[in-house]
Amino acid sequence: MTILTANNLTKTFGEKLLFQNISFGIEKGEKIGLIGKNGAGKSTLLKLIAGLDFADEGNVDFSKSIRIEFLTQQTEYDYDDTALDYVMNGIPEIYDIFLEYHHLIHSKNPDSGRLLELSHQIDELNGWDIEAKAKMILQKVGISDFEKSLHSASGGEKKRIALAKILISNPDLLILDEPTNHLDADTIQWLQNELSTSGLSIIFVTHDRYFLDSIATKIIELDFEKLFTYNGDYEDYLIQKHTLLAAEKSANDHLQNKYKQELAWLARGARARRTKQKSRIDWAEKLKDDIRFVENKQMKIELGKTFLGGKIIEAIGLNYSISDRKLISDFTYYAKSNDRIGIIGPNGSGKTTLLKIITGTLKPSSGSCQIGGTVNIGYFDQENERLDESKTVLGSLQEIAEFIKVGFGRDKKITAKELLDRFLFPRNRHHSFVHTLSGGEKKRLSLLRVLMSNPNVLLLDEPTNDFDIDTLSVLENYLDDFFGVLIVVSHDRAFLDRCIEFIWSFETNGKIKEYPGNYSSYLERKDKERRQEQERKKIISNSENSSPAKTYNQTKEKNLNKLTFKEKRELELLEPEITDLESQIEQLSMQMNEANQDYKTYEELSRNLSEISDELEKKTARWMELAEKG
Repeated sequence: MTILTANNLTKTFGEKLLFQNISFGIEKGEKIGLIGKNGAGKSTLLKLIAGLDFADEGNVDFSKSIRIEFLTQQTEYDYDDTALDYVMNGIPEIYDIFLEYHHLIHSKNPDSGRLLELSHQIDELNGWDIEAKAKMILQKVGISDFEKSLHSASGGEKKRIALAKILISNPDLLILDEPTNHLDADTIQWLQNELSTSGLSIIFVTHDRYFLDSIATKIIELDFEKLFTYNGDYEDYLIQKHTLLAAEKSANDHLQNKYKQELAWLARGARARRTKQKSRIDWAEKLKDDIRFVENKQMKIELGKTFLGGKIIEAIGLNYSISDRKLISDFTYYAKSNDRIGIIGPNGSGKTTLLKIITGTLKPSSGSCQIGGTVNIGYFDQENERLDESKTVLGSLQEIAEFIKVGFGRDKKITAKELLDRFLFPRNRHHSFVHTLSGGEKKRLSLLRVLMSNPNVLLLDEPTNDFDIDTLSVLENYLDDFFGVLIVVSHDRAFLDRCIEFIWSFETNGKIKEYPGNYSSYLERKDKERRQEQERKKIISNSENSSPAKTYNQTKEKNLNKLTFKEKRELELLEPEITDLESQIEQLSMQMNEANQDYKTYEELSRNLSEISDELEKKTARWMELAEKG
């Protein structure tokens, strides 16, 4: 059943044509991922569907009594609301009853008769279960203070509260504009599971490719003012898109040959009538534009190595607290050239704080952070710098530098124009004023200003927010070839898998735990840790009539009877080996704390610690396997 149809929509923004004569429908239960470059008109199209804006031409038809909920990137709030009140407002039929009920509960002289009447109404509407569900959803999106005033909530908290409201409202059509922004990885995984298993009809814009692939049953792409439809999930889209691009490349090769022929004709100064000559010139120009159209999608950045001295970043014994809350606890890090680190953790855990300490914009409560003399830090933060909107796009970038030197001998140059080209700013936008850019385009320009400073240490705080997927691909290619230290805070799992080789995970009480590998490797190790801990608890758990030691010994004796002689001997030897390895790890940790600024000693100890930790993990896993055998 079709619940919405868009017919021949055309929309301009100022003088810029966003899309022209596009049509599509949304079926009941369908989940559509809308993709396209920043500035292509994705958010505008969502507003047209929601009825918050009007097309220049065309119309949107809804089925009767359709109920739509729209999560925008900028949501309006009644600042008198608490978080729970705002979420409950997602169900209007019980909201007023709940509001009056809670008002009476907190009044000095409540009308008991009215309270009883309201309580019965809530019972009839199953309201208590709905309130419990609202609280559960708020907790899932990281809001535990249900009475928190929206006035005191941060931007990220407001976005999460708004998300909770639309999730509880159970609409006919759910419209989501970048729903994963301001969510940590665990919350994104929960939301992904909720939406993918729901029967809701959804159209959404996201830069999160794992999220997109998990939820979408159809992809629609805004590209060069047109709309293209691809059935299936994001992986299916990539396969179909690859086929199309291969066909485009073949067509482009043909265009290149035609263009060369036309250029040769122009160079010869053919004797022909002016009208005919003009048509040939126009044809040559069209060929050039068509070639640029295809090549625009195939750009790659190649960088060379920048010099970094022996001392890069030396963070020693860092601690940082706000009031009684510890964000960072006793953290030490000696940077090595080509470190590629991803920082993850719950919202508000201290990830951005750590980056600010490294940049020197924030001082630690104790400890020190020193930066080497050859280090040039490029810092891209969540707020971004305020751009001068009276400048052109090119002028804004040239304000930082006219070009950057690249190549292993630093003998090549990338000009500001070329960098704009490679980050998908078409030439006809180079001289546009900054104030005409979309939010995503402004953020992309801010990133380019950081890259134009030619850093050899790059700190990125949530760089993927508000970027389109094509821009993310270009950025990932850039980072593939970036020779320097890369430290990234991100919730984008695909980005962390592609670009990162080490994870710093913010745990409880400000502890930062280090995991080698990318994000998927981190998840595997965390899952393994959880399973091992569960098995340990299971093996040594108390029984009703046995002490812990007795239970453990009984379990061990039972399992030993089912092991071979060789396995029994192996199990007996593993226990002291594990104890010894744990002791070695403790000693190495103490020695690392004492190493202070002795970089070489610290690096050697760190390497030994990593090797012994891996060995401990293997032996513990083997001990678990033998202990539970039989």
